[in-house]
Amino acid sequence: MKILVNKFSLAIFISTISFTSTFIKGDYPQFEQTNDHFTFGPKMNYHNDDREYNSKGKKGMYSLKDEDNNIDNDMIEVIDTGICTSDKIIIEKLLTSYKTFKTPSELGVDVTVEVWVQEVNALHEITSDFDMDIYVTEIWNDEALKYDHMNPCKYNLSLNNEVLEQIWKPNTVFINSKAAHIHRSPFLNVFLMIYPNGTVWVNYRVQVKGPCFNTFQQFPFDKTQCHLTLESFNYNNQEVNMKWLDSTTTPALVLLKEKIELPDFVLTNYSTHLEEVNYPAGTWNELTMSFIFSRRYGWYILQAYIPTYLTIFISWISFCLGAKMIPARTMLGVNSLLALTFQFGNIMRNLPRVAYVKALDVWMLACLSFVFCSLLELAIIGGMASSNEKIASSRKKQNGHPSNNNGSIVHSPRVCNHVIKQDSPHGIRRYGTQGLGNISLVVNDIFFLGDPRLGKKHETIQRYKSSVPEVYANMSPIERTLLLETSIQKPKNQFYTKFKNYFVFEETNFWNTDVIDHLSIMGFPLLFVLFNIIYWAYYLS
Repeated sequence: MKILVNKFSLAIFISTISFTSTFIKGDYPQFEQTNDHFTFGPKMNYHNDDREYNSKGKKGMYSLKDEDNNIDNDMIEVIDTGICTSDKIIIEKLLTSYKTFKTPSELGVDVTVEVWVQEVNALHEITSDFDMDIYVTEIWNDEALKYDHMNPCKYNLSLNNEVLEQIWKPNTVFINSKAAHIHRSPFLNVFLMIYPNGTVWVNYRVQVKGPCFNTFQQFPFDKTQCHLTLESFNYNNQEVNMKWLDSTTTPALVLLKEKIELPDFVLTNYSTHLEEVNYPAGTWNELTMSFIFSRRYGWYILQAYIPTYLTIFISWISFCLGAKMIPARTMLGVNSLLALTFQFGNIMRNLPRVAYVKALDVWMLACLSFVFCSLLELAIIGGMASSNEKIASSRKKQNGHPSNNNGSIVHSPRVCNHVIKQDSPHGIRRYGTQGLGNISLVVNDIFFLGDPRLGKKHETIQRYKSSVPEVYANMSPIERTLLLETSIQKPKNQFYTKFKNYFVFEETNFWNTDVIDHLSIMGFPLLFVLFNIIYWAYYLS
């Protein structure tokens, strides 16, 4: 019973298929496609070859004719459920007789290039290069890959690297790159699309390392220029005409990120240009993309400029310590000098050795000069203080005068050999300084002489009252007056004395240690402010 039912069902199915079979005749709808970048080729009319499906529903065969190009292709299979050709059949037919070594056109091929910048990974000053990930797009037309006459089921064919290896390519390379490779994540990142009019659209995701040109004269306010150049390695511009995508519609160089920043740099400008370069084998078109990176100098402000400001200010503290604090002032100056040297070396070790002067070099050398000049001022102060101490010590030994704490002598009446005539049974007696020893001559009762010439000397003499030898106690008032007048007489040659004092740095001289420190505490900051105005105005402009 079941066998009879199955046979009956099969008979009904075959009858239905026979009833729905028909002839395939007439013009198929015309094929035309437009794209932002491409306008596909001539309209195609398709005609069947008047063959019909048989009563058993087998596939029929029909031919495709290109009316404009007068091409009669091989018979292409069409499934009975539709009137379009599958991708698999199209690719098999296109690659059957394709020649990869043959240029698509004897008159030359126009290859349009577009680049998308995905990321800039690094920029190295020492090696003068940069690393970036980009998408490189190439577009050209290959007449041998046209399939619009095949009535395709899709308007384009999306294919992989295996098909790309079987068709002609312009062999584009980065002519100036240090390294380049196509990403594998996990498979080779290559995209191929073929349009019905024969347009080939290829996209590579590439990591490339290119050269940079650094000019460190303005460092750390400098800019770095980096370049990548594309060209066809095997074909000159008579065979392959490389060109950038028309920028009037879409820019040839596109950033996929709104802003590209690195720890030390930020991308501020980019551009493209084309250049024809002559080689022995002909003229090549070179497509160059340029990137300008500006250095982010905030780190250098914090690590170099602000610490040097503080170091300079610390070195000026020594001007306020006075001549007695020579060891402390020396420590401040030397430590400031060492701190600047260490900071300078720490920054410069990360930069290439160049023969010209950088902006940071100017700053550091100027700061070192200010600290060095403060040490020179300290040396002058120390020399003056030492000279004054020697003079005070020498006078103390010669005249027996006491000295104060800072080494300057206490001025007292000078006693010279003086002959005083006196009626004495022993004849004329000579009085002088030989018998004083280390005791200053002070006569207590000379103030009762009433001599107006003593005037202001009274106060000076009063400070040094002390016991005197008996020989002076026995002197008459007249002898004492004559002796005192001799001791307070001024030098005859005052000009010589003043000229001499300028070179021995006596404390009575105008150019003493306090005056020099006072001038330094005002002069050094003024000069440093003037230097800052000139420096920042020049390098920031």
